[in-house]
Amino acid sequence: MLDHMREHSDIFICPACKGSLEIAVDSIICLKCHNSYEVEDGIPLLFWPHEGDDSREHITKTVKAFYEKTPFPNYEENENIGNLVQKAQESFFPRLLNEQIPFNIRMLEVGCGTGQLSNFLGAAHRNVFGADLCLNSLKLGQKFKEKNDLKRVGFYQMNLFRPIFKEESFPLVICNGVLMTTTDPYGGFKSISKLVKDGGYIVIGLYNTYGRLITDIRRIIFRISGDHFKFLDPRLRGHDRGEAKKEAWFADQYKHPRELKHTMGELLKWFDETGFEFVYGVPNPKAFSTFKLNDTIFKKHPRGNWLDHFITQLHMVLTGSKEGGFFTMVGKKRK
Repeated sequence: MLDHMREHSDIFICPACKGSLEIAVDSIICLKCHNSYEVEDGIPLLFWPHEGDDSREHITKTVKAFYEKTPFPNYEENENIGNLVQKAQESFFPRLLNEQIPFNIRMLEVGCGTGQLSNFLGAAHRNVFGADLCLNSLKLGQKFKEKNDLKRVGFYQMNLFRPIFKEESFPLVICNGVLMTTTDPYGGFKSISKLVKDGGYIVIGLYNTYGRLITDIRRIIFRISGDHFKFLDPRLRGHDRGEAKKEAWFADQYKHPRELKHTMGELLKWFDETGFEFVYGVPNPKAFSTFKLNDTIFKKHPRGNWLDHFITQLHMVLTGSKEGGFFTMVGKKRK
């Protein structure tokens, strides 16, 4: 049941005290503080709550309850690894990730949700660790993993502010669409950035302050109209996804209890303050720089200046509504 964790036991720590863990048959025990952690449906329950901050703990519980009720993104009925690969290959950034992430490395996805990206990348001989606070979401990923015999993928319940991994354990950490739902996005970034090895990479995805404006307007319309006029969202009027996925998308985009937005300049400042250099962005923060199918996402690109960022973000207002004003940046940890 815990084969994946045993195989990589050298990088795990207790989230409460950072002590070493002993992996038993159906439980995990800290050799330092003697806390015991259960395992449910093959998923180690290593979530440790915030301590000494009631407001932060309340927000965490609220977000956790939301995703327990509405896991995102959902799987279609009878979806298999072939369907997942085909869908990911049709998306620009997941396809580039799969083409350019080396085989046989350890990589972590923080806030993996239902584990679709983790399962997709783990299907190609990579050791993928998917971590999330929502157990119901993890169970969907675990079920898909077991159904498709993806032995190199492991799912773990974790609080990103209390990591279960040693510092500098991964050459690549991905955290897409998660930090802006937390109590302290920058604090969360600092926490997971410590898990990246020197010379390794971090991939961060956030909602953009300007690119999110169209979604904000739709949210107001849905709230006033009682969730009518859903055709205003391109993803909800399309025929390329089932009802389960549409419902999950609607809940995540328009009913989420916690959502913060950030500019490109903010995220670049996070990189600067934590020892990362900008490498790549989607959209490109350098104005008028378009995507190329052969882009090298782990090779340094120009980061642009404040005027470039303003122009790019203005363009997102006009064109980024289908993705909900989402932007992604890749940073490399300086040695």
